[in-house]
Amino acid sequence: MSLQPNTRYNVATIGLGSMGYGIASSALRAGHKVWGADVNEDQVHAFRKEGGQSGDLIQVADTLDAVAVVVLNAAQTEDVLFGATGIVPHLRAGAVVLACATVPPDFAKDMGARCLKAGIHYLDAPISGGSAKAATGQLSIMASGTPEAFTAARPLLDSIAETVFELGNEAGAGSAMKAVNQLLAGVHIATMAEALTFGMTQGITPDTFVDVISKCAGTSWMLENRAPHIVAGDYTPHSAVNIWPKDLGIVLDVAKSAQFSAPVTAAALQQFVAAAGMGHGWEDDAAVAKVYARNAKLTLPGEDI
Repeated sequence: MSLQPNTRYNVATIGLGSMGYGIASSALRAGHKVWGADVNEDQVHAFRKEGGQSGDLIQVADTLDAVAVVVLNAAQTEDVLFGATGIVPHLRAGAVVLACATVPPDFAKDMGARCLKAGIHYLDAPISGGSAKAATGQLSIMASGTPEAFTAARPLLDSIAETVFELGNEAGAGSAMKAVNQLLAGVHIATMAEALTFGMTQGITPDTFVDVISKCAGTSWMLENRAPHIVAGDYTPHSAVNIWPKDLGIVLDVAKSAQFSAPVTAAALQQFVAAAGMGHGWEDDAAVAKVYARNAKLTLPGEDI
């Protein structure tokens, strides 16, 4: 995607994990000047080799038009915005923050209010689509914020997203929708793992499971995306097991505040907690299948017999 000169932005992406790196690369490819920041200096250096800008982020903060915050959780989001070295006090008035982490809706509302007080636009903008779509600029973004925040963010949104859902004019609505998405996504991964290993007890190999179910009514995007990782015995983390105790924990906290029972979510959460407890927390989230395999004394592809 090419941009007109007057829509080229100075952008910072804070958090260069699998999603953030893709966002930064997509923004760079679209013609923006992009600074990348991460606690992992190797990621920062790699991004600079691709054309990312050098220099200390705080030193250039007053030249930035947009900051995408693509960190793990609410605590990290608050820290990079308002912590001891937080960027918000250094941004120029009218710059926009895209907050992309999965966080509680009330937290998003609080961050939005604090940014507004500082003269900064805030877009509650959790993302979906995985690392592959982040890398190609085809994310889905569940966004909410003021009309001015959307206007300020538009050139960056256009370069990183295929679909932007505008869900309201106040922060919090985007995060509420992301909680709904994460409920389904987490349950689908755990259920995929349960179904795949159940099939193994009936003599159905994981590769046959994928071939058949991916073309039947029982499929899901998560099944088609994650089950091949099990077939390959490759648990390189695209989205780690450790993401789900946090995200499904948020779902259950929100449900509790709404006096809503979510028993299927709670059951899925326990499987991810078990997988983390087995030492698989930083493996791909498809590794939740190892919980079922251990309990049923099954051997997954790639495991020693």
